Amino acid sequence: MRVKVITSNPGKLSEFQRELSRLGIELEHSRVEYKEIQTDCLEDVVRHGLDELKARGLDNFIIDDSGLFIDSFKGFPGVYSAYVLKTLGCKGILRLLEGEKDRSAHFECCIGSSISGLGDIITCAKAHGTITYRERGDGGFGFDPIFQPNGEIRTYAEIPLDEKNMMSHRGRAIRSFYRLLEERMGRL
Repeated sequence: MRVKVITSNPGKLSEFQRELSRLGIELEHSRVEYKEIQTDCLEDVVRHGLDELKARGLDNFIIDDSGLFIDSFKGFPGVYSAYVLKTLGCKGILRLLEGEKDRSAHFECCIGSSISGLGDIITCAKAHGTITYRERGDGGFGFDPIFQPNGEIRTYAEIPLDEKNMMSHRGRAIRSFYRLLEERMGRL
């Protein structure tokens, strides 16, 4: 079975492939633009994306959205993380947090799919941690250099990718998605 991973980040394909290849699913990267609604809930963004893409006749695809939610900013940047990363970057977030004692935050990832015969699947996962006082590490992408997961002394950018994928929001969401997909495929 061939399934498109619709994303502007081709690196996500390998994360999905690592898990889903065990189900005999062949993934391919696809760039299809779709409107992301303005809401503070990632699951709503993914649900709307599924509905829009299906209405345009697409099938056999996976989408995802993720964001960094900072507690002292009432969840900002959240669903606007990509825009904030592009405009403020990690340094801008660190400047906004100067003098702030509460640096707790979490990453969240929601994955949605529409695959023939399996219906829609949506699953979300979180990883809690804190925002560091400076950027650390060269790995990863996005806000990884300033996010230190709970129980760790390293940021995501300092953790080897395979290890990071075991604890990250996206890794957790992909494993949850795998279990749901495996269950539905077993019913066929």
